[in-house]
This record gives sequence, structure tokens and C-alpha cells, in this order.
Amino acid sequence: MARAARALAAAGVASARAEAEQLAAYVLDVPRGRLALADGFTPGQRDRYEALVARRVDREPLQHLTGRAGFRHLELAVGPGVFVPRPETELLAGWGIARARARPAPVVVDLCSGSGAIALAVAQELPAARVVAVERSPAALEWLRRNAAERAAAGDRPVEVVAADVTDPELLAGLVGAVDVLLCNPPYVPRAVAVPPEVAGHDPDEAVFGGADGLDVIRPVLGRAAELLRPGGGLGVEHDDTHGAVVSALLTADGRYASVEEHRDLAGRSRFATASRRADGPHAVRAEAWQTGSS
Repeated sequence: MARAARALAAAGVASARAEAEQLAAYVLDVPRGRLALADGFTPGQRDRYEALVARRVDREPLQHLTGRAGFRHLELAVGPGVFVPRPETELLAGWGIARARARPAPVVVDLCSGSGAIALAVAQELPAARVVAVERSPAALEWLRRNAAERAAAGDRPVEVVAADVTDPELLAGLVGAVDVLLCNPPYVPRAVAVPPEVAGHDPDEAVFGGADGLDVIRPVLGRAAELLRPGGGLGVEHDDTHGAVVSALLTADGRYASVEEHRDLAGRSRFATASRRADGPHAVRAEAWQTGSS
């Protein structure tokens, strides 16, 4: 592990020692906290460990190597084709869960759901909630449906999976004015921004970049959210750390939001914005029938 940690550090991996231990625990099939009590590697395990370390040195994401990503109280399946959930997004999910908890049977929508991290965290922590997860990427939908099935089998309330583009002006027409909390972690990195090798080489491009200014998805989401939310409903949207003032200004300029607030992550960077749907202001017409298209 010491040799592996040195190799990872030389390759630019920030948490080299921790990741060397995580990979060792994965190969040995023991919790990381019990590594000191584990037997040494067998020759086959050592070869497997060294191969995984070599792939991580090439900056393949740790979560792709283990096939799992932690998110709040969950372990989710991830891999090629789906965005790996980040720890900072747990703050957005936590805000949404706290907001929805005030309602007896809340309706919560997760847009740009990806692996389903936010939606499944809400469903696990708020069993009374109806949770709808929206994703358009066929590859990401496979991971979302897999994780949703795993969590339902574990006893969590099933989420409703919808295959749709979140920029569709008719998105979730049957839920207009009925959503208590809407959360979204959209693609928001401006196109010209350089991203780490783990992102550039492995996260789906469409899940990372949000156009020239990073706001191509956020703008229509803010507009549609104002139609989907009930009066007093809450919106939370993650954004680039350069977008704090911009997203707050967009919410204020829309005119249908109140209590616009900016939130920072654990590193002190501007990370997500929240707002409440004003009681006044028009909603679109709700469709009479709505099918989730879930499977």
C-alpha cells in the first residue's frame, strides 16, 4: 500500500494514501477500517491490486475500478456512461430532504438524475415521499434503473424513472403545480474550462458541460421548475462555483421565486442555489393524464 500510495501521489491523485487503502480493501473484500486485521495479499490478489493501482495511476476513476460510489447512506453502482456522484452534491440532497420532510407526503422531482443518487437518497430517507427521477441519456438510464431496482429490493420506496429531456417545455406535464421539492444537478461546466483527467476521460461529456457559459440546461430548468412547483415549493439547483451570482440573478429575474439563497460547499465554494415558488404568478395547464414511462 505504501508503494501504491507513492505511485498514486506521483500521478497527481490528491488522496493517494486513502485510495491505496480503498483499493486494498476492495481486493481483500474487507472494510477499509479492518485492513490492519486482514491477512496479506495472496499472489493473485497482489497482481489484481497492482493492476488496479496502475489503472488509477492512469487516472481512471476510483469508482469505476470498484464499481461503486458512496452517496449519503447509499452505495450506488456506477461505471462508464454515467456521471459519478460527488460528495458536494450530498449537500444539495440534504437541503431537499430537510425541505421535503416538512410535508406529510411530499412529491420530489430529481432532474438530470444520472445514477439516481439524489432521488434514491430522498426515497431512502423519506419513505413517505413520491420521488420522480428524470434522465435522458440511454446509458445513464441503465445505471439509474439498476440502482433503483437494487434500492427497491432492499426495501426503500421505489422511485419513478422517467426518460426525458429536462429542457423539454412540456416536461412532466401532469405534475404542473404539484411538486413540493425539485432538485437538479445539471451539466454546468463552461465548455472552455479544463477539467481533471477523471472527468475529461470518463464522465459523459453531456453530463459535465453546459454550453459556452455553462447555463444551457440551468436556464430552461429554472423556468420549467417554476411551473412544476406548487406555491411555496422549494427549488435547489447545483451550479459551477463561478455561477453563484449569475444563478441567483436568474432566479430573481424570473419573478416567480422568493427567498433566493446561495449555498457553499465544504470547501467554501459557491455550489448551489435555492428558492421558493411564490404563491402568485401563473402556472402552466396540467395535463389530464401522465404516464411515467418507468421500467
